[in-house]
Amino acid sequence: MSQNKPYFFQSFAIVVLSIAALYGFKQYLPAKIFTETGSTKNVVVDSLMLEASEGADSAVAEKDTLSNTKISFQETNGVKFPAETFEDYKGYQHLIAFYEKLMQLENTQQGNVRIAYFGDSMTDGDMIVKDLRSSLQNRFGGEGVGFVNITSESAPSRSTLSHSFSGNWKTQSYLNVKNPRKPFGINGHVFFVKHDTVSPVWVKYKASKLNHLSSLNNATLFYGRSGNTKAKMQFIVGADTITKKLSAGNILNTVPVSGGDVKSFRANFIAADSIPFYGFNFDDGRGVHVDNFSNRGNSGLPIATFNTNLMKAFNEKLGYDLIVLHYGTNVLNYGSLNYSWYEKKMSRVVAHLRECFPGVAILIISTADKSSKYGTEMKTDSAVVPLTLAQKRYAVQTESGYVNLYTLMGGNGSMVRWVDDVPAYANKDYTHFNFRGSKKISDLIYSQLNNGYEKYKALRGGKPLPKEPKRDSVFQVARPKPVQPVPVSKPATDSFKLKPAAQPVKKPAQPAFKPAKPTVPQPKVNQKPLEPVTAPVIKDTANAQ
Repeated sequence: MSQNKPYFFQSFAIVVLSIAALYGFKQYLPAKIFTETGSTKNVVVDSLMLEASEGADSAVAEKDTLSNTKISFQETNGVKFPAETFEDYKGYQHLIAFYEKLMQLENTQQGNVRIAYFGDSMTDGDMIVKDLRSSLQNRFGGEGVGFVNITSESAPSRSTLSHSFSGNWKTQSYLNVKNPRKPFGINGHVFFVKHDTVSPVWVKYKASKLNHLSSLNNATLFYGRSGNTKAKMQFIVGADTITKKLSAGNILNTVPVSGGDVKSFRANFIAADSIPFYGFNFDDGRGVHVDNFSNRGNSGLPIATFNTNLMKAFNEKLGYDLIVLHYGTNVLNYGSLNYSWYEKKMSRVVAHLRECFPGVAILIISTADKSSKYGTEMKTDSAVVPLTLAQKRYAVQTESGYVNLYTLMGGNGSMVRWVDDVPAYANKDYTHFNFRGSKKISDLIYSQLNNGYEKYKALRGGKPLPKEPKRDSVFQVARPKPVQPVPVSKPATDSFKLKPAAQPVKKPAQPAFKPAKPTVPQPKVNQKPLEPVTAPVIKDTANAQ
């Protein structure tokens, strides 16, 4: 026992000296030591962002030519929104094509409007997107959850659909594969069956009990080109089994599961080697549909790898009217506070999307607030504001709409308040929202979109719009002109596309609305348009400032 005493005192002395040294050198240590308090399980970051951010420290910050700029617009098809300051920029002018489709849908109760919502872990498991989809479908009609992957890492946490699959699938993602065997689908993935003579390759889907999502509407498989001529698929619906041949001669092919809606089904893939599979689509072909293309760890940069011809084929089948880019979570804290590299890269992403989806409006949603530990206190991360400004700049430069999520949720320190509120709106990682917070974020996004829509209807005045080519916005300072792809007409045979009204329907501007249960009456000649439901504005219960 006495022999152990010297070792005990030596160990104790080392601990005391270590603590003293820590306090002595504290003033020389960085204030920010631990960035997150939550788990980082399953966190990945796309390879393109890692490469792009390597030179961030040495990048020279460009002169800011937008901060004190008044942004004016030229008329687009006879409609012109008032000029905006850079600080309050929303870019409603660049959402006119989307707003016009919504107004025709509201007035005629015919056709459909489709949104592709690209995001990162903030929208994982259909978070945020499911509530935005519900609000839009309550207001404008529409049934179905939209496009769903063959396999998904977020399937267990998704409440809008029950999704399971066998373990013998090979997945390639644009987050970590530069040269896939076949082009990535619109979801950023491509799936292949693994050759297995014992276990079948399958996938199952079951509808939820949520409003508008209680059926798998017009379930349709999407897959790509292959030389395989023997592939088949068994669709098992209840006690019925239907076998269909998979013809894979086109760049994009589709096979319907059945002629109508089903509650659930299982699909077995037989001799389907080498065929690239993308996913299933579920929608009723009317109203509004929102596809959630979320990928954990995504910065948005991998979208630049989309195959243009394949994306045009997807657009011909599905017919998109708005593309949402909701990124930022994975871009924070990589490199310096100079995000000019990200601004340039994402500007190219938007230009590429316009080539892939001609004429589609684009909406940029900024990063939300995120808190990190500085000393012993959780505060807004120092990278949040610089990143939101970079996102706003590339939104302005690419003539896209913009939602500043950071300011909408309360600005500086808001994430701490959302975490500490009772009940809480965000998780203890001070980065991600819970289901309650996701609903509130969705309401904030929806409210801004609706505000622009109501203003558009007031400016529109119920008059028919002349068909004019889209013009560039006019700034009061010189800037590079963004790339504008040549508009391409969509095929008239596309059954998903909106049919114009037989005659314009005049309707006065309506007050702000809150989603209500949909009514989908049968269209009649000279039918009087339905009046929207009016409701009070959502109160911010998170004490955001």
